[in-house]
Amino acid sequence: MKRIIEKTEDGSATLFVPELDEHYHSTKGAHTESQHIFIDMGLKASKAEVPCVLEVGFGTGLNALLTLEEADKGQRKVEYISLERYPLTWQEIEPLNYSNNPLFEKMHSTPWEERTIISPYFALKKVEADANVCIAQLEPESIDVVYFDAFAPEKQPEMWNSAIFEQLYAAMRIDGILTTYCAKGVVRRMLQAAGFMVERLPGPPGGKREILRANKL
Repeated sequence: MKRIIEKTEDGSATLFVPELDEHYHSTKGAHTESQHIFIDMGLKASKAEVPCVLEVGFGTGLNALLTLEEADKGQRKVEYISLERYPLTWQEIEPLNYSNNPLFEKMHSTPWEERTIISPYFALKKVEADANVCIAQLEPESIDVVYFDAFAPEKQPEMWNSAIFEQLYAAMRIDGILTTYCAKGVVRRMLQAAGFMVERLPGPPGGKREILRANKL
């Protein structure tokens, strides 16, 4: 698929896929969106001492980069598992200029399917596969935080279904947190039917009005 670099309103870049008419991040601010939804509302809200984060959609690696930076800053170890069916190359990522931190390139150059220690506080395992298949195979009660960052339901409907949320619920520990940018009623109802307590939260500055956070109590 062809991907075009576009600058977003906070100055950070994202990729646009003409075939899907879809962006990898909010045009209102790629960095702002990722920081707010996944780091501030997700990782920071987790009570886990060493949270295991599952990301649905590695994409450009921006969520992973911000998680690495937060882990190193707070000296809080994070185990990070990221699922991606269509990996991008470093040649596609580098022009986005997300970071001059050499660890960002290291995240992209590490082998898939292998756990790699990126920093003293951040270990990464990238999995190249269909998320529906991988999530069904997760160990019960092994995940603390889920970043659900698939393309929008109307663009990637196979990723937004009752079975995947039920499987995620089973894979998460008590007090586990799932965050997503999508606040559609149908998604909220599927999360509730799977057993989550779901709350609407304010969206990122200048971006979506609301996001969803689901908790396993």
